[in-house]
Amino acid sequence: MYLIAFPLLLIPFAFFNIAVFLLNMPLSDEEKSAVFELPLASEPTMPLVFDHSMTITMGDFIVAVGILLLYVEVLKAVRPGGKGVIDHLLSFILFVVMAGELVFVPQAASPTLFLLVVLGFVDFITGLSVHMVQPKLVFERTAQAPPPVGQASGPS
Repeated sequence: MYLIAFPLLLIPFAFFNIAVFLLNMPLSDEEKSAVFELPLASEPTMPLVFDHSMTITMGDFIVAVGILLLYVEVLKAVRPGGKGVIDHLLSFILFVVMAGELVFVPQAASPTLFLLVVLGFVDFITGLSVHMVQPKLVFERTAQAPPPVGQASGPS
């Protein structure tokens, strides 16, 4: 698998930096940074009538992509073989860089980056938690395994 030693939360973090620093795009202004509008219905009727909408901004979209990629990161962590030390180290470095940018770069301080930092923290802690529990579970499963067929279970 090609995504093994690559922190996927780097993708929304890169999109955030491109939007803020290169495009000078506001992340939460509904008029200037609208990505798309989600149609909503005020009451359940048959047929459904969509009479108003909710604007999805660029910041909302970046956080949504980050949440979906966090799910993939968790799947990477719980797969057989699990995440390696390099994956944990890269997740931690990405978390520290995002937190540092949030604290030290005034132009980047926004709720979108704060939520990305929270996602990075959850990614790092989830990887460590799964890594701590997984070897114990494998050991418990092998200790309870029945003897192979054809071998005697006791001394003869």
